[in-house]
Amino acid sequence: MADTTTNNGKSVSSNSQGFIFLYIFIAILIIAALIFLLKSSFFDKRTVDARILKDEMYLNEDLVFTDNTRSAKKWVWEFGNGAKSNSQNGSYRYSKSGSYIIRLTVDGELKEQFPVTVRDTVIAALDTMVTISGPTSGVVNEEVRVEAEGKANQFEWSFGETGRVDVKGRTALYTFHTPGKFMVKLTTDRSHRPIYHTIFITDPNAELDADIVVPGEGERKVIDDIRARLQAIANGADFNTNYYYLIRRYMCNNEKVTVAVDQDGVKKSSDFYSYCMGLTFGGEIVVDEAQLTISPNSTCATLVNIKQHSANTVKK
Repeated sequence: MADTTTNNGKSVSSNSQGFIFLYIFIAILIIAALIFLLKSSFFDKRTVDARILKDEMYLNEDLVFTDNTRSAKKWVWEFGNGAKSNSQNGSYRYSKSGSYIIRLTVDGELKEQFPVTVRDTVIAALDTMVTISGPTSGVVNEEVRVEAEGKANQFEWSFGETGRVDVKGRTALYTFHTPGKFMVKLTTDRSHRPIYHTIFITDPNAELDADIVVPGEGERKVIDDIRARLQAIANGADFNTNYYYLIRRYMCNNEKVTVAVDQDGVKKSSDFYSYCMGLTFGGEIVVDEAQLTISPNSTCATLVNIKQHSANTVKK
């Protein structure tokens, strides 16, 4: 057996030195492998970062889906009924009720699935909805004009000043003779319940009584609160926080409250849920006004009137 002699006279086997170097080399390989495995497990491994807005909905509601998986380039959404989409984000509407499994495949390898339940509902035809278009303020002894929008054959208007039907016809002209807050009531042959529109009438020649003539501070706060929450949704803030706040506070948890929207001179109607979802996908929207019509003897809104414009459109 070959020996080597150290400076202090002790001999060390050359074979022992070889084993020491071998052990050091193996230890380095093990450490490198562990570092690689740890890096692959904790830093390089991607997971699907996707969600759907609701896992329970009704027919005629949009299923909203979105994916934010890191560095993703390809998506396949399968909706459990044969329909597919290759969009990163979007919406889908089921035509039949039932339980479905939504499957998402990202970049051909990462997979996630979401169960959803679609319940039966009555499909509302938007062209049967009747809404009121008109000013929310006016002056005594000056004519105001309101108009019914939607399909109906008979229209009866009560402006709240006389206690009787004041005007018949789709378009109504009326002159208030006293200041105050009035609930204009419209009854049609197509609406099961009357439709209401609030208008505030002032007398510039008389001393104003703030409690009667103009909206109080509380009502102004309500209007500003609704507009601010809708604008937050349009700006990309957390949808659920703002949406369910409005639903619970003003609409008695009714997501089907009608919304009459006037955007850049184009008027349309939808339910509150669909309108709010449209804010998240409709580009840059500025909400100018938001007012509620409240059901008589209740605190629940039956109609939301919205005026808004596109951020890239100059408001007139």
